[in-house]
Amino acid sequence: MTPRPRTPTPTPTSAAARPPAGLRDFYEDPAVPVASGTARSRRQAQLLARALGPVRTGAPAATILDIGCGDGTAAATAAQVLAGHRLVGVDWSQDALRRAGTRIPYAIRGELTDGGLPFATGSADAVLFSEVIEHLVDPDAALDELHRVLRPGGHLMLSTPNLAAWYNRGLLLAGIQPVFSEVSLRHIHGRPGTQVVGHLRLYTARALRSFLTASGFDVLRLAGAPYHDVPRPLRPLDRAACHLPSLSSILLTHARRRSRPATEGPLQKAGN
Repeated sequence: MTPRPRTPTPTPTSAAARPPAGLRDFYEDPAVPVASGTARSRRQAQLLARALGPVRTGAPAATILDIGCGDGTAAATAAQVLAGHRLVGVDWSQDALRRAGTRIPYAIRGELTDGGLPFATGSADAVLFSEVIEHLVDPDAALDELHRVLRPGGHLMLSTPNLAAWYNRGLLLAGIQPVFSEVSLRHIHGRPGTQVVGHLRLYTARALRSFLTASGFDVLRLAGAPYHDVPRPLRPLDRAACHLPSLSSILLTHARRRSRPATEGPLQKAGN
């Protein structure tokens, strides 16, 4: 059995690659949504709880980082499922952290840059990374930083919208901008909707699997989840699409940190 790492030790926060000022202002706006869906947060936490196994008497609690915790709603939901473990919320938005501090015991500022998370290398057992990667200017640096703070074999639970969701395939054929994609931080253009949420990058199931593998993670499972804003008459279809993750609205991924680079194999060549 792999021994548990010590509680993460704070390290100096790097300011080397902070998001541009426009993005910082955007995410400090209280009107911008900073919470993931409760049902998805609970499902991710349940998957992680099964992966970690039962809390054993006398054993140290697992340290779980909710990176991009937003207002703490998702972390509070996860904490109920992950009782007995130590869950720490991390975000770089001061406004989000103020709200998170009212919902969870630990809410810490950090950035997804080289050394930007205030935790020692290999000090975390698991990371929850819920609908964050699509907002990032530099997702490569972000995954490098998550790889750094996770212990070898540590769990990464990542969720993100699916560029190739079943309805997006039809919208593209009709010349309409896909759902979840945005061309401006000010307004929605080319598709229905009014709420700008700051999506900069979107992934298909194949691309996400390949990206994680190349970044030092082994993908154990890639599942699908529904999207809460799908019109009510279409929700049965959206739930049915989850049986084939490449068509689902949301991609849910369970990966583990590799301790050494992998040679090219099936995970790098294949995907939905």
